[in-house]
Amino acid sequence: MPKSSLTPKKQAPGYMHGFTKEEQERLYRQARVTEHLVHDRLPFRRAKKLLEVGCGVGAQTEILLRRFPDLHVTGVDRSDTNLAQAKRHLASLPWSAGRAEFVNADASRLDFPADNFDSAFLCWILEHVEDPARILSEVRRVLRSGAPIVVSEVQNASFFLDPYSPQTLSYWMAFNDYQLEIGGDPFVGAKLGNLLQALGYRDIVTEVKTIHLDNRQPGERAEFIAYWSDLLLSGAEGLLKAGKVKAAVVDGMKQELKLVAHNPNAVFFYSFVQARALAY
Repeated sequence: MPKSSLTPKKQAPGYMHGFTKEEQERLYRQARVTEHLVHDRLPFRRAKKLLEVGCGVGAQTEILLRRFPDLHVTGVDRSDTNLAQAKRHLASLPWSAGRAEFVNADASRLDFPADNFDSAFLCWILEHVEDPARILSEVRRVLRSGAPIVVSEVQNASFFLDPYSPQTLSYWMAFNDYQLEIGGDPFVGAKLGNLLQALGYRDIVTEVKTIHLDNRQPGERAEFIAYWSDLLLSGAEGLLKAGKVKAAVVDGMKQELKLVAHNPNAVFFYSFVQARALAY
């Protein structure tokens, strides 16, 4: 569930999906489709000053401000294109006026004083960085003692699709391999507990959040398969350019996804991990 790019390893686009208008729109759709899972019971009721790392186009920022009327969000990201879009988007929403600011910043070297924020939110960002521990350590530095942090991250080994779709699975393996090659980690969700504990966070809780859709939820299944198809295809240009997949695999995946979308017995399964902790 990709989002934004911070401190990439080998080349500027540690983020595989580009910064086109189509990609920006996909990020807003992604936030809406997964809102019920990502934003369920967040511990920000008393928070006033939240740091959002990897804010991208402000898709998650919008939801945070809507759900917590007393919250002010400072979003940091490395893409000027996405930050400009975030500012435009939030300016169009009546409930967000004066409640968010966006800063181009390296999350491993934040230009904020210690004890500056009373909460932090990271969503689909650590998968794109070379050193998640460095970023989580820097976030801990700028959080006040006892401040809650919530981190939602991918665990891409969990993806399952029925009917069996070999071209899609071949593409998915290449997708994950390439993310590892350019300095990301498509399996970082499973490692969040270790990361947070090693950095001195306390009261760490991890929850596996699963999307399991079949004939019992046909409408939601169709919506999620459409969203997931967009996600997969958003990385196709980069994978083709890097020589990680052949055009025949991409074309085969497109056909398989169409068949799955129209199959009355289709099954979609994916899990991600959400970690919650306190900074001390």
